[in-house]
Amino acid sequence: MRWLLVLALAVLAACDVTTTTTPAPRPQSTTSQLSEQEARSRAGIAARQFVSVVETVEPVAEQECRRRAPGANCDFQIVVDDRMGQPPNAFQTVDRSGRPILAFNLALIASVENADELAFVMGHEAAHHVLGHLGRTQQNAAVGAVILSGLAALGGADAAAVQSAEQIGASLGARTYSKDFELEADRLGTIITARSGFNPVRGAQFFNKIPDPGNRFLGSHPPNASRMDIVRRTAAGL
Repeated sequence: MRWLLVLALAVLAACDVTTTTTPAPRPQSTTSQLSEQEARSRAGIAARQFVSVVETVEPVAEQECRRRAPGANCDFQIVVDDRMGQPPNAFQTVDRSGRPILAFNLALIASVENADELAFVMGHEAAHHVLGHLGRTQQNAAVGAVILSGLAALGGADAAAVQSAEQIGASLGARTYSKDFELEADRLGTIITARSGFNPVRGAQFFNKIPDPGNRFLGSHPPNASRMDIVRRTAAGL
């Protein structure tokens, strides 16, 4: 996977590379030329908006992290996945040294309707780290793996079946509290978004762009209506 730093995204969006080794191709039509210009303009606007939101939300998220999790690494690194053809995505992880990473791909940056939506997604992902969800998910997965593989072994399963049970148990364990984690991140993400000067309720309209998972058994995300409800209630209480 190739990663493009935030500042580089803005630079590339504004660059215009020309060549003198071969003649420039003639434009096929005025319509296609305008479409290309419009695409470049939109890319530039999206890049500048992303950089602006990062510069505004990151220090607020780090401040909230230091206040709520004084023992955690709160030095967020925000990166962009520059692969083309990917569906919109953003996630939180940590590098080998434990530094928190907030990752966004180009499709998500281009898909938001406004800065409020981007700020809310950023606040939500930062909240996952502040609340320790990654470590808690890994712990739940480990517990699920131990329990299910142990039960399989007690039942006389062979090594292959025990290994399969361990994998299934890890998956079930990781999903046990995933809906709760998402709602917790929505709540804290609302606070981070609001304290950054953005409108979290308007930003949470981003949920309308993703399929509603409903209330499926062992689903990883809660229904969109539940998420909007907690955002509204949290914002009203600020």
